[in-house]
Amino acid sequence: MTTTLRPTEPLQRDADGALSRHYAVCVNSRPVGAIHLATHPAFGPSVAQVRQLSIEEPDRGRGRGTVAALAAEEVARGWGCGRIEVSVPAGSAAALRLTTALGYVVRNRHMEKRLGDTPPELAAGSSGRPMTEAEFETWVAKAQEDYAQEWITRGVPEAEARAKAERDHATELPDGLGTVDTDLSVLEHEGTAVGFLWLGTRDGWAFVFDVEAEERYRGRGHGRSLMLLAEVQAAAAGRVGVRLNVFAGNTPAERLYESLGYETTMYHLYKDLA
Repeated sequence: MTTTLRPTEPLQRDADGALSRHYAVCVNSRPVGAIHLATHPAFGPSVAQVRQLSIEEPDRGRGRGTVAALAAEEVARGWGCGRIEVSVPAGSAAALRLTTALGYVVRNRHMEKRLGDTPPELAAGSSGRPMTEAEFETWVAKAQEDYAQEWITRGVPEAEARAKAERDHATELPDGLGTVDTDLSVLEHEGTAVGFLWLGTRDGWAFVFDVEAEERYRGRGHGRSLMLLAEVQAAAAGRVGVRLNVFAGNTPAERLYESLGYETTMYHLYKDLA
């Protein structure tokens, strides 16, 4: 039996060059699933994104999804894409096995924690305060550079990564320290500034955009205190809980979040098409 992709609509092309198309996954012309392929909204027309891939229950476990994913890669190459990305829910073990078997690599994952009834307490001697304007100017330059480097380290071309970092910071911090629904804080321990926290809001949840203990003070539990500060601020703002992104390979951060009760909700993977 032959598994193929059959377009179910004309190729959609936006003014900025973005492409998108839905396909039926067919076996000998019989529809057995669907796939939606598009260029990436953040990285542009050089990067493809599988936005949906589903196979109907009777045809699962027969390699239909594998063939459909490989066919999508060929379509992406035809569009001139050099990379393809996909997001997989943490509860979809089969999809995660499929993508990793096809050579996709986990770049980052989203995690979340619902808040309890009682906000946590920071370690003795630790407290949070608002960031000053002078501190903000120093912090934001470093935060943007570090963010760009995270993407560069994981295969994103430098120009692409820096453009994304600049765009994301401009979007999420349009008014700097005065940005609505945003807390920019300094963690102090016994009067000394030991770390920084950027907490924003998404869909009723608090979102940790950046959290970092100063390098010379690491290994002393300040990272944990920063995350507890995020939970305190989220609770005070009436948020459902706290969400965050963690890049693959950042083992200390992953262990910290897991120890605090954060659970993975989504994996984001990529594959070079060269």
